[in-house]
Amino acid sequence: MPDTLLHGLQPLIERRQSINEDLARDGVRFGIYKNGQFHEQIFPYDPVPRVIGADEFDLLARGLAQRVRALNAFLRDIYSDKQIVRDRVIPEDFIYSSSGYLPQINEVMPPAGVYAHIAGEDLVQAEDGTWVVLEDNLRIPSGASYPLIARGITRRIAPEVYAANHVRDNRDYPDLLSEAMDFCSCGGIPVILTPGRYNAAFFEHSYLAELTGAALAQPSDLVVDDNQLFFVDYAGEKHKVGVVYRRISDEYLDPFCFNPDSVIGVPNLISAYRAGNVAIVNAPGNGVADDKGIYYFVPAMVSYYLGEQPLLQNAPTYLPLFDRDRAYVLEHLDSLVVKDVAEAGGYGVVFGDTLTRDQLADLRDKIKAEPRRFIAQEVVRFRDLPSVDAAGNPCRRMADLRAFVLTGEDTRVWASGLTRYANEPGSMVVNSSQGGGFKDTWVLSR
Repeated sequence: MPDTLLHGLQPLIERRQSINEDLARDGVRFGIYKNGQFHEQIFPYDPVPRVIGADEFDLLARGLAQRVRALNAFLRDIYSDKQIVRDRVIPEDFIYSSSGYLPQINEVMPPAGVYAHIAGEDLVQAEDGTWVVLEDNLRIPSGASYPLIARGITRRIAPEVYAANHVRDNRDYPDLLSEAMDFCSCGGIPVILTPGRYNAAFFEHSYLAELTGAALAQPSDLVVDDNQLFFVDYAGEKHKVGVVYRRISDEYLDPFCFNPDSVIGVPNLISAYRAGNVAIVNAPGNGVADDKGIYYFVPAMVSYYLGEQPLLQNAPTYLPLFDRDRAYVLEHLDSLVVKDVAEAGGYGVVFGDTLTRDQLADLRDKIKAEPRRFIAQEVVRFRDLPSVDAAGNPCRRMADLRAFVLTGEDTRVWASGLTRYANEPGSMVVNSSQGGGFKDTWVLSR
């Protein structure tokens, strides 16, 4: 969408500082817990939105829904018959060596058969306009609350902007989330499980609980009795829980099943889950599907499970585990981006063209020693977007898009999304944990 087609943005640009102050007062911050210390920082908001036309979004939504349906099919398969391994589409040892594969969940079918109820699909738009998928986030993807609350503030400031630009309303996200949770519920109240305020996305946990009417619970508020999960309220009354939207990583979810040292899990939660008495959103074990190495195979999954051609493509990707790919990566390392499959949040990402000769040699040695640990990708020259710098001057910044795909009875793509932009001119690292900010994402109705 050409920048000149945006109408009436000036009131939002002029009030950029006050909008950020409103967001901060509402608790819109991003927390980082690292090296034993917790730091909370503002998640900067830029008032110039990303704009996606109606036809373009329809194509994008079809591709995203297709991809998530294939990923759900993969998860159902890999924790049951493993037919995709038997048919040699994906190497067997590649599945079982993934840190996200949980043998404790094998043969456990989640309620309603859905594994990825909420998928956060990270995309960039190449300079030629093509959308490319960079990552699939199927464990506990965060970020939907930020454009949701920012839109609410800016709509109050300049409601005419949205009508003049024919922007689709994004206030339906809580309804989409509630519908996905209700579809798989085993009878009882919905709960959003948070590890507490020192989590990076605690604001989102409490905000979504308020919007969906779910109970916001910390692990100490939940108890398992006779393979049933209960929420214990402030008065000590127990309420049966039918679905848990957990915001705790798999390894800490249940100390009796996973990490015994976890103090933020719920003892015997997985026993209640195995018994079919509670749904967990997203399902435990999803990490195998958003492993950066498994990402390589997603287009093949679309063909294998759905019998369709993929509508969206990956960035050109190489797996050093394969001899041919490893040879290419080692030869072209200075022009590729290398990602450590165990890292997230922008960590473990190395651009070869920024390394010295000695650093390249060291990285080559690491890839040779642990080829399963890395993937390499061609650098996608993606579009920068119009923005406003700290002084209020027009500028351009690199930006990606996290699209949210929700699966209940149907798989639906939210007509909005989290656009993250790089803080530094020319930088391609947009993660909030790396100092990036966010924009609203406007999907036009016509």
